[in-house]
Amino acid sequence: MTDRNTDTTDTADTTGATGVAPGAPYTIVGGGAIGGSVAFHLARGGHDVLLVDADPAHVAAVRRDGLVLRRATGDETARVRAATPEEVDGPLRHVLLCVKAQATDGAAGWIAPRLAPDGFVVSVQNGLNERLIAEHVGADRVVGAFVNLFADVVEPGVIRDGGPGAFVVGELSGESGPRVDRIVSDLAGLGAKATGNINGYLWSKLGFGIMLTATALADAPMADLIDRHRPLMHALVAEVFAVAARLGHRLEPFDAFDPAAYLPGAPENVREAATDRLTAWLRTQPKDRSGIWRDIAVRHRPVEVRDHYGAVFAEADAAGVATPLARGVLARLTDVETGRAPMSEDHLRDLEAAR
Repeated sequence: MTDRNTDTTDTADTTGATGVAPGAPYTIVGGGAIGGSVAFHLARGGHDVLLVDADPAHVAAVRRDGLVLRRATGDETARVRAATPEEVDGPLRHVLLCVKAQATDGAAGWIAPRLAPDGFVVSVQNGLNERLIAEHVGADRVVGAFVNLFADVVEPGVIRDGGPGAFVVGELSGESGPRVDRIVSDLAGLGAKATGNINGYLWSKLGFGIMLTATALADAPMADLIDRHRPLMHALVAEVFAVAARLGHRLEPFDAFDPAAYLPGAPENVREAATDRLTAWLRTQPKDRSGIWRDIAVRHRPVEVRDHYGAVFAEADAAGVATPLARGVLARLTDVETGRAPMSEDHLRDLEAAR
């Protein structure tokens, strides 16, 4: 563990106790890679933050040592309040929900009775979770967000920074408003920006994400696997984007991913050039394997992508769009996750042969 520097920002007491009733402008529910990164930048911006996480060891470390962001240049620390869900009463006003997709229902159910009448929830998650959150708190109290950060939890209280990434916030209605303006302003340290097309970002990431999901079938860097299996990767993205097109979504580019290059009718040379740029960018990232791979190989915990693409497949079925390759990736991933099959690049070769 590298030495922590002494540059800390004290925004609140970290010695939370049972019965915490947060008056903080921001409550972060889920203190993992995304939630921890968001909490760190909010605190560094001078905002009062309560971090709520179900892992007592993580909460205890944050209370004791602060929330640590590990960068290549050294560790930096921000002071935030931290609590387990059992310690929080409410009311909660500005909630950033940062849990894994499969935990959305439970987390939203926990938030609903604690949410202040003027409160709202921002889905800072992967996948399409806004509709489920709205079932608990009401559609008018849900804000969408798109995040593409390559951070990771390396030990309790410590988040390894993955470098700059995209963070976009938007009302589900597509309209502008003070809620989005405030979040974007307060998360300037993460480079946040506003959009009137949040669904375009979410569906664009689902196209990018199906490639990363496929790379979790093998123990090799993401960029190398995408590079070696371009026809398969392009076909996977095309399936997801066919569903998005049927739903009428206008896809948005982010980071080094250009969705227009993977749409039906895009010239092959344009698609190849886009993949060149994407793989080159991935090779610059501190993490060379996906969080999906890490959940299986390192953490030995269930992956969340079934929830992401379960929603895609439901939309595909309703629209009559075939998604055999994407379903094949998820089926093989289940076999790898449960130990019925080893991680192997043969999975990708088999899927390519089945195209």
